[in-house]
Amino acid sequence: MKHTFVLPACILAVFLSGYALNPSPANPLHRFIFLSYRLDPPGPGPVHYGKGPWDVAFVAFYTVVLSFTREFVMQELLRPLARRTGLGRAKQARFMEQAYTALYFALLGPAGLYVMSRTPVWYFSTRGMYEHFPHRSHEAVVKFYYLFQAAYWAQQAIVLLLGMEKPRKDFKELVGHHIVSLALIALSYRFHFTYIGIAVYTTHDISDFFLATSKILNYIDHPLVGPYFFLFIVVWIYMRHIINLRILWSLFTDFRHVGPFELNWNTQQYKCWISQYITTALLASLQALNLFWLFCIIRIAYRLVWLNVAEDDRSEDEDEDAEPSHTRHHHRRLAPRQNANKPLPPKSSQDSHTVVPSLELNGEALGSAHPH
Repeated sequence: MKHTFVLPACILAVFLSGYALNPSPANPLHRFIFLSYRLDPPGPGPVHYGKGPWDVAFVAFYTVVLSFTREFVMQELLRPLARRTGLGRAKQARFMEQAYTALYFALLGPAGLYVMSRTPVWYFSTRGMYEHFPHRSHEAVVKFYYLFQAAYWAQQAIVLLLGMEKPRKDFKELVGHHIVSLALIALSYRFHFTYIGIAVYTTHDISDFFLATSKILNYIDHPLVGPYFFLFIVVWIYMRHIINLRILWSLFTDFRHVGPFELNWNTQQYKCWISQYITTALLASLQALNLFWLFCIIRIAYRLVWLNVAEDDRSEDEDEDAEPSHTRHHHRRLAPRQNANKPLPPKSSQDSHTVVPSLELNGEALGSAHPH
């Protein structure tokens, strides 16, 4: 699919041209491009923004922005790089997807840590999530970050619904993850649990960066892919399990006892037994999905270390049908640069049964290990 960025580019051009005719808050398009509900500070300090229905327009606009960015970066910047790797066509598509993901989270992971440092939840302080509740307003950078991330997840849901990426063998789990994530984002913002959301955003963004880069290293057959894979495991366990289980545990320890605990629609006090049960159910569901993927990761690591085999039966044939036969086993073809011009020896009957292990998760390669 080429030039799929044209449609979102046209939509952006219409919005920006319309705003350029009257670049002021009086223009209705101003609410799509800039934050709404500015609050005048009572004294010295950063400007805060409240929440309201126009925030949906902001998310919708930046969903289009990210749709354009994703397609343009992948097709115009990453496709030439993917072609230079010598990968087959299907693997090139995977390479571009993961490279874009790595670029996005390379920016948003540190951004999440910075935003967290501007709030009471630094460094994943669970007590700060509930003190002085409700958190009805935020600094501009905090609100922009939260809504921009909401736009990213909305855009990823569109990618999923339109089938813009080839489905993986764990497609159902991926759909479940998107549903839970979108529910957490929407409900946490509407009912003022944004500090919990910032912490969950950050843990997933950082671990997703290491996941994407691990896949990229495998695609290009990099010699550090093995050690990097185990670094990824450490980051994944720390971010998605240790930190997130602390957040989940705080719902049983701090939620009722830190800050007010009541339901009052007039004062927007939503920290009550209903929100406690809903938040617990959603975070527990997210943790269950992450544990499912951790099981897959640990199984791959076990086979790699003890059996020198790293096959995942969920993704055995995922890319085989999409690639020409001569590109299916590119790991066998790739040799050190100094031997690039030497002819390959004829394949023996023993070689025909040799399988080059490939670390895979979500139907994609994570790392590779060559037989001794």
